[in-house]
Amino acid sequence: MSAASVERPAVDRPLIAEANRLMDRLPGYRVEIIGGQILVTPPADGPHARALTKLMRPFITAGLDDGETSVVQAIGLWLPTGAEDFAIPDLAIVEADFDNHLIENNCYDPIVFRLVLEVTSSNFRADLRTKVAAYADAQVPVYVILDRKHQRLHVLTEPKGSDYGNHQVHAPGESVALPESLGAEITLDVAALLEAGRAFSG
Repeated sequence: MSAASVERPAVDRPLIAEANRLMDRLPGYRVEIIGGQILVTPPADGPHARALTKLMRPFITAGLDDGETSVVQAIGLWLPTGAEDFAIPDLAIVEADFDNHLIENNCYDPIVFRLVLEVTSSNFRADLRTKVAAYADAQVPVYVILDRKHQRLHVLTEPKGSDYGNHQVHAPGESVALPESLGAEITLDVAALLEAGRAFSG
């Protein structure tokens, strides 16, 4: 486990109420609150979904979806950065008992997250900047970003304050070994993942 348990203050939730209204009005959109600001992401395109599927495979093949951990998509992570802050990563590796750590609004305590992963979309800056600080503040040990905009894979480890102490950027042609702290040996093929996430014109 990665961080101290998040305490839930007993206050009204006007931003969460507005975020939930937006989700009702915009089916398929992802609505998050980071730094007290509502962030709305359009529905994923086909290449995004294809890349995400390809990213899940090595984690599942290595056994991280059985036993001590689970591989999950789009579950909420309660952030310590504000009274109503939460993020919804594309993919996460969580402790198998994550159901016991529900905070509120379908969001879970960051203590159960071993890894979060984002595949960039049109608002790629949020994944590359805003969420770096948010996930570091939450003490998530590993943050992986498949950056389709710049054709790179980022692996961030060693959260310290609002940043990560170690930020490695990998180009196509590289194979990237993720930290063994995940519970298994995982290697990612950067070129194959970026190719899966590429939009084809036809």
